[in-house]
Amino acid sequence: MAAPRSILITGCSSGIGHACAHGLAARGWQVIASARKATDVTRLADEGLTTVQLDLDDPASIAAGLDAALAHTGGRLDALFNNGAYGQAGAVEDLTRDVLRAQFETNLFGWHELTCRAIPLMRAQGHGRIVQNSSVLGLIALPFRGAYVASKFALEGLTDTLRLELAGSGIHVSLIEPGPILSRFRENGYAMYLRTIDAEHSVHRDAYARMEARLTTEGPAQPFTLPPEAVLNKLIHALESPRPRPRYYVTFPTHLMATLKRLLGTRALDSTLMRISRGGGG
Repeated sequence: MAAPRSILITGCSSGIGHACAHGLAARGWQVIASARKATDVTRLADEGLTTVQLDLDDPASIAAGLDAALAHTGGRLDALFNNGAYGQAGAVEDLTRDVLRAQFETNLFGWHELTCRAIPLMRAQGHGRIVQNSSVLGLIALPFRGAYVASKFALEGLTDTLRLELAGSGIHVSLIEPGPILSRFRENGYAMYLRTIDAEHSVHRDAYARMEARLTTEGPAQPFTLPPEAVLNKLIHALESPRPRPRYYVTFPTHLMATLKRLLGTRALDSTLMRISRGGGG
């Protein structure tokens, strides 16, 4: 009997990664679920998942995590789903170099290093799937999300280039672009914002107050918010279809923003985005 297809997923402690790990395991995939914290790794194992510890900010942890995953799969890796990320809030002028670097370490550089380690394995197999979990903010920008927007714009460009370079190799590369999804993303982003942004002494403090009210609101902060299983459905197609798409939009806002970006000029799009964000802080 053929061995089950194997996939390594990052950022499985909650939200999209957690839902996708369990959903693919239920479909018969050999899922290697990774998380940064040892406590989350233990909890995921208790839930019945095969787990490894992998911190995207640490090259040694990336190498060790991938080696541990391959020990579970017998050295094969059919797919990689890069998902672990966080959203750094704050006005661009309030972002220090260190804060911006930290956003890129987790959201881009760690993904890049793990992907580059996986590609030779997939080349040797003659096949593989690399799926990158981007965002509607990889398509358009919103105020006070500059660090996250920059990391996702960079991810989109790097992934598009990688897809072209791997053409004909048997390795397929796809981007998933969710809009609002139920997860701990807002909670985690708010905690990082409190640690890194001096809102009280910023010229944007009034906008920050509105943003804080949004981030601390119970329940979905935006309309059209979907459960993380909406991303799982797109991931299944990217992994199992003979012809996976280069891009998968998730949620109505992502479809809408992609359309508006094609149809509107820059000034008109800027005006629309400012209204959507209620002047920037909403």
